[in-house]
Amino acid sequence: MRIPRKMEHVHHALQLGQSGEQGFTDIKLIPNCLPETSTELISLQTIIGELTLSSPIIVNAMTGGAQETEEINRELAVAARETGLAMAVGSQMAAIKNPELASSYRVVRKVNPRGIIFGNLGSEASLEQAERAVEMVQANALQIHLNVMQELIMPEGDRNFIGMLERISLINERVGVPVIVKEVGFGMAQESAAALVQAGVKIIDVGGSGGTNFAAIENARRTLPMNWLNDWGCKTAVSLMEVMNISNSLNSAIPSNISVIGSGGIRSTLEICKALTLGASAVGIAGTFLRTLRAEGTSALVKQITDYHQELNLIMTALGAPTIQNLWNVPVVISGESAQWCEVRGINVRQYAARTGLIKIT
Repeated sequence: MRIPRKMEHVHHALQLGQSGEQGFTDIKLIPNCLPETSTELISLQTIIGELTLSSPIIVNAMTGGAQETEEINRELAVAARETGLAMAVGSQMAAIKNPELASSYRVVRKVNPRGIIFGNLGSEASLEQAERAVEMVQANALQIHLNVMQELIMPEGDRNFIGMLERISLINERVGVPVIVKEVGFGMAQESAAALVQAGVKIIDVGGSGGTNFAAIENARRTLPMNWLNDWGCKTAVSLMEVMNISNSLNSAIPSNISVIGSGGIRSTLEICKALTLGASAVGIAGTFLRTLRAEGTSALVKQITDYHQELNLIMTALGAPTIQNLWNVPVVISGESAQWCEVRGINVRQYAARTGLIKIT
């Protein structure tokens, strides 16, 4: 009996692991020996779009659509409930096509009735399908994922990507909840981000490379793999700077109501903090949480998230940044391959180092 594709993805994700090459080693935080704050004054609250989150950490989309994935989603939802994290379900298209699979997604809302839950569909989805996905999990927001290269490598994947932006724009306008457009591990460039913003999208998840490698996962499923595509994409740190640089593409400052989520291989509190200092309002973590859950159980995952919160509190205190928004103004130095990429892409890395660290009054 063939293993369902969703469980194949989980199996290969755990087996292949994460490269850890998301670019954050090129991001250096500058110490502040006069922080003028206290751990008691630190707030982890953040805002993405119209949503206020108690933590900048999001349990990002992983799975669903098979009986075996219901247990995974249930336990992830328990951890999200116990730690106050927002959580995204995996692509719901399987349940849209086969309603018998809907329970593997609905379990998240059942376990966490008051939590912030994101639905999830691909860019091929219609408005009617988007509305069904939102209703299925009583979603507070809807992720629309972009995974062109994964689809092209996937033997049964899509080959036609005409009309993506038009469908996204329509769903964003009419679905009735905030829409988050996210990449799935290949990173987003400033040109794509600018097109999304101009289409009305207000929340972007960069989904950079360095974490779960869906090119490698799909190649592991192929009879004749195309391994030469396994390093496709741009790293998470670079993708964050690409998206934050869309002011150049739009010939104006990034609108204040645009939120950016950093995701792609984030594994530690220091990497969380670095993503936030590059301008992210929140960070999405998937592979790291899945690995902890499967290897050590739900209690260990709850402890890991709790540790992240405590450690982030300490780092923000050390930087003199009592809020997530204050982190956007602390100075950081961009070096190595990331700096080289930015130079040829017209991204001014000196602006990050030139920050004063002073708290902006808004």
